[in-house]
Amino acid sequence: MTLRKTPLNSYHKELKGRIVPFAGWEMPVQYTSIIEEHLAVRKSAGIFDVSHMGEISVKGENASNFLDSMTLNSVSDLVDGQVQYNAVPNNDGGLIDDITLYKVQSDDFFVVANASNYEKVYEHLRKHAPAEITVTNESDSYHQIALQGPVAESILSSCLKLNFSNIQYYHFDDIYYNNKLLRISRTGYTGEDGFEIYSDIEMGIRLWNDLLTCGKDKGLIPCGLGSRDSLRLEARYPLYGHELNETLTPVESGIGWIVKEKQIKYPGYDRIIDHKKNGVKNKIYGFLLKESGVPRDGYDVVDDSGKVIGKVLSGGFSPILKCGMGTTLLPSNFKKGDPIYIQIRDKKIKSEITAGAFVNGTARKK
Repeated sequence: MTLRKTPLNSYHKELKGRIVPFAGWEMPVQYTSIIEEHLAVRKSAGIFDVSHMGEISVKGENASNFLDSMTLNSVSDLVDGQVQYNAVPNNDGGLIDDITLYKVQSDDFFVVANASNYEKVYEHLRKHAPAEITVTNESDSYHQIALQGPVAESILSSCLKLNFSNIQYYHFDDIYYNNKLLRISRTGYTGEDGFEIYSDIEMGIRLWNDLLTCGKDKGLIPCGLGSRDSLRLEARYPLYGHELNETLTPVESGIGWIVKEKQIKYPGYDRIIDHKKNGVKNKIYGFLLKESGVPRDGYDVVDDSGKVIGKVLSGGFSPILKCGMGTTLLPSNFKKGDPIYIQIRDKKIKSEITAGAFVNGTARKK
């Protein structure tokens, strides 16, 4: 299969980025080291190429009602300029994808979906859209970069000579910069304050280079998929194909907080609402290792006797906590503090169930 390349592919290679295949794309996994890039985002700032993500427009009269009928969260509650974390369910109550949903105005919405799923999301929405709704896959027209970290706002403001302090967390603003439209969204996937910036391709390339130049003295460095994954795991953000999939309901997956009861029923509604009201047999937990070791995706989770009770869904090393961390699907009677064990080769590594984020970054303070 021929891998697709983002418009910044040649720049990643110039910066000595290590390129790997990811969701059908050539993407940089790291430039220097995952830990160095991870710590830069936690302490100062990092910049990510996320142009492999998909962008879909949904426009027309009653677009809000249509999206309410296709997604879990309450779209009708959004105000212009607000961003919402949401998900698109399938007919069985599993997930086609988790998305971010932008309300531009009452008849104009902007959907951002994962690289591996945006074509499925587009086809699903297009298939179900009534005649008055236009669903357009605009992914090839957009460039997206993510500027993340405690000093992200300072870097962006100094680079563009504009004030972005008025953009609240999970809100966005459309601005013109050098006669080009930019969509500046105070969102991200790292747990830190920061922005996701949408533009045309030409402006995206220019911004990448300008931001790296403007932010160099503030500690800004380019970051790859490796640190993006360790950052999102520390923040306990789910990843499609790991915590989220076509089989588990959002309640089982740990994002039941976005599930809303609605008069307009979405696909899989009855099963999802039943799980929300009555609970589930199994759900996803976070855990931290109490001994040295790094849990990897697919490792067995065992009890004290060595009996397999689950698998590691996402696993890695926390550069902030300096220990192994991960997620797993277990029976719902587990609670914070309960011991479990991760089978790493021939050793049972003692671990402990946790609650909430492993690391709280600056995003939640906005």
